[in-house]
Amino acid sequence: MSDLLAARAQMALSLGFHIIFAAIGMAMPFLMAISHYRWIRTGRRVYLDLTKAWSRGVAIFFATGAVSGTALSFELGLLWPGFMEHAGAVIGMPFSWEGTAFFIEAIALGLFLYGWNRLKPWTHWAVGLVVGISGVLSGVFVVCANAWMNSPAGFDWVAATASTPGHAINIDPFRAMFNDAWKAQTLHMTISAFEATGFAVAGIHALLFLRRPSPFHREAFTIALAVGAIAAIAQPLSGDLLAKGTAERQPIKLAAMESHFETSARAPLLIGGIPDEKTGTVRYGLEIPGALSYLAHGDFNAEVKGLNDFPRENWPPVAPVHYAFQIMVGCGMILAGIGALGLFLLAFKRWRPLLYHRRYLVPCVLATPLGFIALEAGWTVTEVGRQPWIIYGVMRTAEAVTPMPGLVVPFLLFSAVYVFLTGVVTWLLWRHIATVEEKYPSAREGA
Repeated sequence: MSDLLAARAQMALSLGFHIIFAAIGMAMPFLMAISHYRWIRTGRRVYLDLTKAWSRGVAIFFATGAVSGTALSFELGLLWPGFMEHAGAVIGMPFSWEGTAFFIEAIALGLFLYGWNRLKPWTHWAVGLVVGISGVLSGVFVVCANAWMNSPAGFDWVAATASTPGHAINIDPFRAMFNDAWKAQTLHMTISAFEATGFAVAGIHALLFLRRPSPFHREAFTIALAVGAIAAIAQPLSGDLLAKGTAERQPIKLAAMESHFETSARAPLLIGGIPDEKTGTVRYGLEIPGALSYLAHGDFNAEVKGLNDFPRENWPPVAPVHYAFQIMVGCGMILAGIGALGLFLLAFKRWRPLLYHRRYLVPCVLATPLGFIALEAGWTVTEVGRQPWIIYGVMRTAEAVTPMPGLVVPFLLFSAVYVFLTGVVTWLLWRHIATVEEKYPSAREGA
């Protein structure tokens, strides 16, 4: 394994691990706030039990996310010194703001966990809401930095000469942070976090409700499903916005996503298919005429650039990007369908009992991981689709990697650490779920 590949693999592993906890940290406190609000308004014991149970889950994921996020911050400097040397002065502001949001989140979570019977009810609820708001802002600030990597702005780049390396001048940190891609990317990521977390929590409680029906799991399932379903239905709208921006700023990434090799008007949208980069063809795909043109430009007859219009050395790996995009869209469509049916059943009182019927609960259980699979696939599209650039059109990934040899060693060490952390988190959650019925009266009551 080359040092460049080892560095990329380590970063991919770290990001893939951390993004799960970041997404849960963005969305889970809002589920907690909804149940807490209902407890204050109704006084029903089930909502108090649910809020306390979910708050413990938030604490577990927050602690693990803090560990993995700290590792990522070190990796940026140690693995990619070329990137940090030039990008730090340009895009350092959102990272500092993210740190501020993280500290506010930590303080608010501590106050919430230890505030029971010490803070006034509505003050306590507001503190919990601050946990969620600061978590979302933390994610937004980090995604702003990633959006800059895909749509560089806020500086002028002086090309390298024989005597001086390339460097940035005329730096505007606000223009860099609020670049052309930040709105679409942060919106898409935030909705993804609520979709993935909502369906994962709903699936877990659906399974527990099937095993032992109780008001605790019924109400937990209802809240989580409603949040996940609304996000899943809204997600295609944010995806459309992001796709149009990608077509404008990174047409080569869009071409890789769709394995679109030849520039054409009325370009078809490809469903499935096996791309072959050598021959520039796709086998076994289903084409929808004009749909890619509409997705990219809002016009069924618009021209869409193909991969062959770009130098081969600037192509991202086509097959991984294409497959990841297909997986993301496929999982999203399944969740949107399940969510739309769930909202329909929830909206009409006469149909609501079907929401808790086995025929609906089982698909929800099976859909538990789909949101996070879509989330990981989406980030694969974003990051692999930007290759071979670490700063799109400015700096190649190979130019940013550390010259230190033997990077396969830290990659293996970090892999072992993440396997260990996965085991610890799984054990803690399993233990927490296993003791729910023992700790909370409403989880022991019959439905």
